[in-house]
Amino acid sequence: MSKRNIKIALVIMLLGTGLTSCESFLDRPVEDNYNTENYYTSDAACISGVNYLYNSPWYDFQRGFIKVGEVLSGNMYMGANPYLNFSVNGTDQDLINMSYSLWSVIAHSSTVYESLQNAKASEAVKNQCMGECLSWKAMAYFFLVRSFGDIPIIHSNSASLASGDYNTAKKVKKADVYEYIIMTLEKAMELLPKTKSTTGRIDYYCAEGLLAKVYLTKAGVTGTLNKEDLQKAVSYAKDVINNSTRTLLPVYSDIFRGSNNNSDESLFAWRWTVGAQWTSQNTLQSDLAPEGFDENGDCWGGWGGPSVDLMDAFGVSPLTNPSTRIDLDTRRKATIMMAGDSYDYFWRDKELGKGKTGFDYLRFWYDKTYNTAATGVCQGPCGANNVKNLYGDNADHLAEMGISADRMANALATHILRLSDVYLVLAEAQTLTDGGTTSNADALNAFNAVHGRAVPSAVNKTSLTFNDIWKERRLEFAGEGDRWYDFVRRAYYDPQSCINELKAQKRNALWNCDTAYKTYYESGFATWDSSKIEYDDSTIAPNVTEKSFQLPFPSEDVTLNPNLSTDAEAISVDVRNTYSY
Repeated sequence: MSKRNIKIALVIMLLGTGLTSCESFLDRPVEDNYNTENYYTSDAACISGVNYLYNSPWYDFQRGFIKVGEVLSGNMYMGANPYLNFSVNGTDQDLINMSYSLWSVIAHSSTVYESLQNAKASEAVKNQCMGECLSWKAMAYFFLVRSFGDIPIIHSNSASLASGDYNTAKKVKKADVYEYIIMTLEKAMELLPKTKSTTGRIDYYCAEGLLAKVYLTKAGVTGTLNKEDLQKAVSYAKDVINNSTRTLLPVYSDIFRGSNNNSDESLFAWRWTVGAQWTSQNTLQSDLAPEGFDENGDCWGGWGGPSVDLMDAFGVSPLTNPSTRIDLDTRRKATIMMAGDSYDYFWRDKELGKGKTGFDYLRFWYDKTYNTAATGVCQGPCGANNVKNLYGDNADHLAEMGISADRMANALATHILRLSDVYLVLAEAQTLTDGGTTSNADALNAFNAVHGRAVPSAVNKTSLTFNDIWKERRLEFAGEGDRWYDFVRRAYYDPQSCINELKAQKRNALWNCDTAYKTYYESGFATWDSSKIEYDDSTIAPNVTEKSFQLPFPSEDVTLNPNLSTDAEAISVDVRNTYSY
């Protein structure tokens, strides 16, 4: 990593918590002269000093989060994009920002953790805050190792700065990095309270849920599945499900409304706010929503959207007459906007007629009396647009979160680990333990709880296969930045299946949807003609290889530290005897 990424820690050591951004979920510390020695002198100061770890250092990861998690995985189409055609290189700005952000999280988390050790506050609050620091540090490393493969371990930023070895750090083998993440989470769990927070803070069971997912991922890192790791994933996931007192929200779409930012479902989340501190805010709506979706003139995401392959996975198609389309899975509409869809939680201040208000997908494009910014053209390159990570317009933001949005600034939480993920971790780990098929009661109960919420007509399964869970994860988490990392986890021990699936995906555009949609709308929904809609089969499938499951380090980092180059050998580290907290 580059010197500037490590030296972020030095800035915070000099300024104390001066970078803290805090409103709503966050409480701003007194803006006075202070440093780490005189700031952490109360419980309130410790809590406010950790708050910014839930947003600001993560800010520059937002675009990489979508492009890696969704575009690279084939869930989302974004035109001639290097993440779509597997041509990402070390000069890609989103890759650079992603790496910078993740190392910044580690630097800030480590430095605040060290500062809190000498805080003049109650042991309970000190421990809680230190546990939160370590949990975020573990999450950042989890993203890094799954994205870049072998990576350096920077245990203490202050020690690294003092020794001046930040530009000679060597890559550590993935298996050892996972062991370091596990050690960090174990310490976090020692410190964190088991009592569930009402404000979205990380507790013991949140960290344990992440630990379960880390063990599931680590299980295949050597090329063959380790059953001991799989059973640890099962054990930790089961403890979260049985003892955390958290439950799945009954209605899937409710998870992504601002009023549920801190719901039981959300274990780890970027908890954004709208305030004076730039980088404390969520900007995903700008990149994902079509032009005119809000009043702030900050939406330009209509040129991208859910892929044809994702729609096929949900069993729907833009070629189908919207009036006869059948949606069995409620997650489809909560993930993908299509012709014929309307939403009562978006545009709740706009009249739809017959006493109803809300957002209508086709009227949005074609009716200027309803949408003054209507372009007259459906921008969705595959005939659909995104739903997740959108808050709507200002009236929606105010109704859900009690504060106003601003240009490129909203307070909708970005969920990074949800409770349903822990359910499916249990199901997957148990199924893999049992050889790819299971009738284990705990695995079935976990899977059926997730699937049954989404598909009310579903009959509970009495046996599970790995492919059942593989598809379920895609539909459950589509649009949430996670799908690529499913491929990475599976590619550790079964790369060819991942290569085959990625090459077979429908990752290209669907042409002429606008023609069919406009005719349908202008005919009063009487004429449906999809004959001109055509899939782009002229763009060849990407060249996916086993090397595709590891992203390149930013070129500038490799220049500053040649030990990060692709051909540089990674070292083994005895984690438990080298590091301690």
